[in-house]
Amino acid sequence: MEMAYYPGCSLHATSAFYDVQCRDVLSRLGVDLKEIKDWNCCGATSAAKTNEFLAVALPARNLGLADASGYKEMMIPCALCYSRTLLTQRALEGDKDLRDSINADLSEKVQGKIKLLSILDVLAGKVKSGELAAGAEKKLAGLKPACYYGCLQTRYPMDIDIGGSVENPQGMEIVCGVLGAEAIQWGYKTDCCGASASLNDTDVSLRLMSNIVRDAVARGANCIITACPMCQLNLDAYQPKIGERYGISERLPVFFITELVGISMGIGAAELQIDKHVIEAIELLKGLNLL
Repeated sequence: MEMAYYPGCSLHATSAFYDVQCRDVLSRLGVDLKEIKDWNCCGATSAAKTNEFLAVALPARNLGLADASGYKEMMIPCALCYSRTLLTQRALEGDKDLRDSINADLSEKVQGKIKLLSILDVLAGKVKSGELAAGAEKKLAGLKPACYYGCLQTRYPMDIDIGGSVENPQGMEIVCGVLGAEAIQWGYKTDCCGASASLNDTDVSLRLMSNIVRDAVARGANCIITACPMCQLNLDAYQPKIGERYGISERLPVFFITELVGISMGIGAAELQIDKHVIEAIELLKGLNLL
């Protein structure tokens, strides 16, 4: 099955290994991702904070390219990109004048034909069909992840049906259950990690991240999993600083959900590029005989 694919800026830069994993893992699950041509940045949080029209126009151009691709669905693995693009699609559906204004300057017009899917939506479909369980060669026994959704995966400033609880989503937990990992119960799964505030308000961001890591450790997690490149980068890169400042001695690897799926499929650490993590991640997997 072919599907349009919008990787977003992070997956072509700091989180390039997430892009590698998405393509490899989903290919083995029968999904051939087709990256839309000439895509642009979705604007992320920067555009939304500076220019409301630009915050809609940037994702709108990508939606026009996706509509013109001829595919019925487009997968967006980055939680921030997915949020910005979905919100733009809904805004244009409800405001004809805005849609006409933006379309006037686009070579590929927004038609509203493409269905947007997150990585968790795609994996949920593979759980339901039984393909995820069938593709798993090994159970992830001993892995106790804290499933971290962050503040963008489930929360929207408009009425959007996410198919579950906003405060207690279960998508990653369901995937973990199929793969044999024991997801912990904890209280910070949808809290904000500070996102880009790690650059301009580091103290606040570090405090937010310390709450997340401390609770995960206290509940017995031996790793954190996420589907957001910004969350993964923050919690991975800043853990040493968090630990030093807030007295947290433990270090938890921060995996993308695609890494867990890939490991269960028997894909090697080199292929998944697990060595790209800041916090050492291979030792835990080897200690549990998963690699």
